[in-house]
Amino acid sequence: MLLIFEDAHKEHLSFLTDLDIEVLKEFGRISLNFIRKGANPKIFQGAAQKLGVPVETVQHGVEGLIYLLTESAKHMLSEIDFQDSIMTLGFGEEIKAALLSLYLENYKEIREILDEMSLDVAHYRNLEWRFDVQLASRSLRHQVTPSILMKLQTEEAGKRKSTMLQTDPVNLLHMVRVLEDALQEMKSGYCRRITRNIK
Repeated sequence: MLLIFEDAHKEHLSFLTDLDIEVLKEFGRISLNFIRKGANPKIFQGAAQKLGVPVETVQHGVEGLIYLLTESAKHMLSEIDFQDSIMTLGFGEEIKAALLSLYLENYKEIREILDEMSLDVAHYRNLEWRFDVQLASRSLRHQVTPSILMKLQTEEAGKRKSTMLQTDPVNLLHMVRVLEDALQEMKSGYCRRITRNIK
């Protein structure tokens, strides 16, 4: 799999093409600290003064590098896929080798950080259901009232939870239609782009 960069990301990463290897390694260190601990604007200001460029340029360069590293780790790019992905960015051989080395040395740690940041939401474990029909009551002797009882089991952080639900066939059919529409929507190109960026 290859990474596809938007024009904004290419522009942010283009700043790195003119940097000395030692400066690029420093940018890599700053990016990794950003991933581990969050942003530190003072570092951007110090780097901008040393390089004689605006703070925004340094910030965008670091953000571009963070995007490259996190997306590569998220999609578990191999060494060859990583090299092929950055080939289109116009880096020299020395910079490509330095970026590859940075990625390979920190790949596992970035994956661990991304795993810690991901949401742990409840997910489906099991569903038991029963179909009940009330044929009559004391006041209404000729009635048919169908209902569906469901026991939904979910799991979150290793803990299982059971929820009892009851509905009638008309509402159940409506829910099925809504869920099927949502599944069809997930197959659209727009939703695939969003989910690819969320993972």
